[in-house]
Amino acid sequence: MLDQQHQPFADSADPHGAKANYDVNAAKLHREGVPGLWRQVSNLLILTGIIAVIVLLFRLF
Repeated sequence: MLDQQHQPFADSADPHGAKANYDVNAAKLHREGVPGLWRQVSNLLILTGIIAVIVLLFRLF
């Protein structure tokens, strides 16, 4: 039988921090949903638009 005392990273160094991180991630998942293809495509379109505006401003001025 293995003794967990000799296993590295068997227990979390900060259980309260791990729980807080889990709670934040769970709340984000509940609020935003699972990131899917539509979210990635819309983020890409937004980024492309921002870059296009910056390039347009550099060409005008």
